[in-house]
Amino acid sequence: MYAVILLSNWSVQMCATRRDVLKWGAGAGGLATAAAFGIPSTATAASWAYRSWMGSLSSSLPITSLTIPGTHNTCSTRGGFVAKCQDWDLPTQLGNGIRFLDIRLNGLAGTANEMGLYHSDIYMNKRYQDVLSDCRNFLSSNPGEVIIMRIKNEYSGGNKLNTEEFKRRFNWHLDDPSMGFRSLFRTNPSWLTLGQARGKVVLLTDFTHDWDTLRWSNHCDIQDQYNVPDDTKRNAIVAHFDKAFYDQSTSKMFINFTSTAKGPIPNPSVGAGKIFPSVYAYLDPRRHQRARFGIVPMDFPNYRTDILDLLINKNFI
Repeated sequence: MYAVILLSNWSVQMCATRRDVLKWGAGAGGLATAAAFGIPSTATAASWAYRSWMGSLSSSLPITSLTIPGTHNTCSTRGGFVAKCQDWDLPTQLGNGIRFLDIRLNGLAGTANEMGLYHSDIYMNKRYQDVLSDCRNFLSSNPGEVIIMRIKNEYSGGNKLNTEEFKRRFNWHLDDPSMGFRSLFRTNPSWLTLGQARGKVVLLTDFTHDWDTLRWSNHCDIQDQYNVPDDTKRNAIVAHFDKAFYDQSTSKMFINFTSTAKGPIPNPSVGAGKIFPSVYAYLDPRRHQRARFGIVPMDFPNYRTDILDLLINKNFI
């Protein structure tokens, strides 16, 4: 059975107060670019404390009861305004508190077994085994944390993979003796508690298969309107935040994308600049209100680390 989320029980399951160490450090976080879009100068990179923010939460908490910052097209760090979605590389994202990864794969040209990270047909110069190594290294140093990883068959361009070949290559990454990443994953068919998943990657599949795992379309309640007018997108984000707050009975994970692809977008930062102010306007007045909002995938979280702060701190109020 899936875990039922009861907000009224949080007072006994969660830490009574946020830890004093959960504060922003003084590192730079893309401030020069952010300033061009009127983003507050107080936005900075996360402090070291966010490397282990899950570690001080109760192990009995269902993962679905948390507010989890994530990234959209996690490894899309190149490709200009057509494809770039992130400035931070994967280790930096994990170190700054990101715990949901949106991993999109095609076959890697010139190889028999490997897969690469793609946004559509644009290769991000990163292999899937490099992603898994980054995750294993991070979790080895931070065993109280949990990473949720959506795996999507991007199925694009000359390196797209059919259903059977995608499954075969995915399993190769898990079982090849030189890598052996299968032990890195939790592959349960329902959402787990933090204690059951600590130190692991929770697999969330978005490709055709007959495996007994969490599925993107079946186990999640998703808002991902991306090719719509700005006001429509802003309203969709707010409506999904409200839905996550008021629906206390679902066993699904709420996923609320703040990313947008509605053009024209002459610079990849513009999408973040258009949408993030409304996200902050929703979260800031509720900063002292206990709530769970599920997963919130973002483009360029470094442009508004104050929003990243608000999301993480929802778990400690």
